[in-house]
Amino acid sequence: MYLLGLGILLALLKYLEIGPMAQWSWWVVLIPFGLTLLWWAWADATGYTKRKEMEKVDKRKQDRVNKHKEAMGLRPRKPR
Repeated sequence: MYLLGLGILLALLKYLEIGPMAQWSWWVVLIPFGLTLLWWAWADATGYTKRKEMEKVDKRKQDRVNKHKEAMGLRPRKPR
């Protein structure tokens, strides 16, 4: 996401001709967009995105279980 934000900022500065970006080539300004595409392709191909999503779901589930155990007066498991 940082690369996408950087790309948008550089493209906007180049388009509005603000600062030193006005003198840069469009190819240099558009590099962050290419890097963002590469990152997303890698993250999807390796399962990184899905793994992070599943970690969030598992953490939410364990937090809910711990909350209910505390309400019953039991000792919750420590997170891994």
